[in-house]
Amino acid sequence: MFKSLTKVNKVKPIGENNENEQSSHQNEQDSHPSNQSQQTTAQEQNKGEEKSLKTNSTPVMSEEPHTNIQDKLSKKNSSGDLTTNPDPQTAAEPTGTVPEQKEMDPEKEGPNSPQNKSPAAPVINEYADAQLHNLVKRMRQRTALYKKKLVEGDLSSPEASPQTAKPTAVPPVKESDDKPTEEHYYRLLCFKVKKMPLTEYLKRLKLPSSIDSYTDRLYLLWLLIVSLAYNWNCWFIPLRLVFPYQTPDNIHYWLIVDIICDIIYLYDMLFIQPRLQFIRGGDIIVDPNELRKNYRTSTKFQLDVASIIPFDVCYLFFGFNPIFRANRMLKYTSFFEFNHHLESIMDKAYIYRVIRTTGYLLFILHINACVYYWASNYEGIGTTRWVYDGEGNKYLRCYYWAVRTLITIGGLPEPQTLFEIVFQLLNFFSGVFVFSSLIGQMRDVIGAATANQNYFRACMDDTIAYMNNYSIPKLVQKRVRTWYEYTWDSQRMLDESDLLKTLPTTVQLALAIDVNFSIISKVDLFKGCDTQMIYDMLLRLKSILYLPGDFVCKKGEIGKEMYIIKHGEVQVLGGPDGTKVLVTLKAGSVFGEISLLAAGGGNRRTANVVAHGFANLLTLDKKTLQEILVHYPDSERILMKKARVLLKQKAKTAEATPPRKDLAFLFPPKEETPKLFKTLLGGKGKASLARLLKLKQEQAAQKRENSENHSNISMLFPSIQRELEHLRQLWLQTIRRRVSFLFSY
Repeated sequence: MFKSLTKVNKVKPIGENNENEQSSHQNEQDSHPSNQSQQTTAQEQNKGEEKSLKTNSTPVMSEEPHTNIQDKLSKKNSSGDLTTNPDPQTAAEPTGTVPEQKEMDPEKEGPNSPQNKSPAAPVINEYADAQLHNLVKRMRQRTALYKKKLVEGDLSSPEASPQTAKPTAVPPVKESDDKPTEEHYYRLLCFKVKKMPLTEYLKRLKLPSSIDSYTDRLYLLWLLIVSLAYNWNCWFIPLRLVFPYQTPDNIHYWLIVDIICDIIYLYDMLFIQPRLQFIRGGDIIVDPNELRKNYRTSTKFQLDVASIIPFDVCYLFFGFNPIFRANRMLKYTSFFEFNHHLESIMDKAYIYRVIRTTGYLLFILHINACVYYWASNYEGIGTTRWVYDGEGNKYLRCYYWAVRTLITIGGLPEPQTLFEIVFQLLNFFSGVFVFSSLIGQMRDVIGAATANQNYFRACMDDTIAYMNNYSIPKLVQKRVRTWYEYTWDSQRMLDESDLLKTLPTTVQLALAIDVNFSIISKVDLFKGCDTQMIYDMLLRLKSILYLPGDFVCKKGEIGKEMYIIKHGEVQVLGGPDGTKVLVTLKAGSVFGEISLLAAGGGNRRTANVVAHGFANLLTLDKKTLQEILVHYPDSERILMKKARVLLKQKAKTAEATPPRKDLAFLFPPKEETPKLFKTLLGGKGKASLARLLKLKQEQAAQKRENSENHSNISMLFPSIQRELEHLRQLWLQTIRRRVSFLFSY
């Protein structure tokens, strides 16, 4: 087809071209009879292409006579636009548009027109020209289709690439997005730090739709802020109300702090408390509407509303009197909630309880000091010996008096007036009641902190009394005391199982996984088993503490359990006297696992295992494992397969090293025959050295047997004669004794 583009041919009708092509194809088929089948298929394909070209090209081109086609082509070549148009697209378009113009106005040009009389110009083959136009048209349609898909994001075509199409479609937008990110970097010393935009900060500061009050640490921090505001009101409202510390000169400082506390109260009531999750019917409610409804129907909401009522407006009518802020002390629920959550996350909560109880005591003394100053001011400062005399620091003097009064130390001046006597009596009664309750609470806090230690001491005292009652040896008593002391120092309790029994099974499993799963997962015996089976096994493990020198298992015992070293080390002993350290096992090692899987029992320990120092071991007995494997048959098959392999290996090692009895331990074992000598002895051939040695050994053995038989026969008769002579002498002696005995009577 491309060869026809460079040739100058006379334009022929399409039908003649087709006939010539068919005749040429026929000649080629005759010259090559071996490829007739292939050429027939090619002809069919060419015919199909020709039909498509006829349908795609204009109908006028296929039916016009030779003169009309020549006129159209001459008109096309004579047009000046073909050489002056710089646009490549428009340069290619006239070849396709000229026939269309001719088709639209066929009467304007006749066979005798001046254009027909122009000299004939070189004309391209019409068949090739039509194919090129069809190809260009299809390429344009395909380009438009893919442009549309790229813009719309349609990825239905297998050639589409989302990784490359999307960035190229909107490159200027991406550049505009990158520019502001670079502006948010700033240098700090020798580092380049990314500065977060304000919008990102606002997104992070956005409150969640629901807050878990038990696990959210930010909520605990917010409760701390609310508790500080609450304590400010509780401590300073009575102080400002009674003592003359609030003056017109510093009133603005007090007002600023009061406004900050009110803002904290209001923010907590409007934005924090309505988002707290709650439990209803066992479900955790997180719906915002339900959360707000639950808060508004609670007593806490009523107290919060009462604590935020703006009685401060009365300042405008009655002056700056702190009594109008007394309702701020009603927000005590947040303070106690903060104490509860803080105790739940502390490792040593009893320390905070002691501090909190001490704070209650100091607050009561603070209130009493304020009341005493109010009473002194009511009676008149310095009017009697009982009231405050007005010297020194007002607050410290009154606080000192409150401490001596409530703790009933004594040495106070006697009240003079009726008011002073009644006030002192009420003060004494309240002091006895308050301090008795505080002392009882302090005793409970300290008792709870030392409850485990008291239980340990009680158990140890009972055990020592038992051993003394039955006269247990001192060495055993010393080991028992050592066990108690080390157990308490290492885990602060005597038995972990007692603590875990009170927890639900899911929590027990979670604790067991965190503590022991990393050790169990390293055991080769349990690799490939069901994970749930391992979880069930973790719940059945028992922790045992061994003292230094204790035998974990002895040689010859029937093995019934497996041991996993949790802490410490154990030594495997062997040798002639059983004192040689064969190997030292450390934390994470496992031994005795074959005893769990030995069929029919009877698996005896092959060595002594002794604790080297204090060793904490996890044990699993055979009965427990069988109960677990009933529910996991696949894991049981895996374990049985591994058990057979281990038992075979154990049997091979036992055959390779047979037991040495009696005095054999005094002599070293016989060295193995060298391999070269074995090869020499096992050589093949009639005159091999092995056969000669064997014959020589047989001859020597035969001579030895003959000589032994001959010597035995020669030595037989003298021995018989000696035995007979010895019997004759004994018989004669017996007869003589009996005869002498008879004659004696």
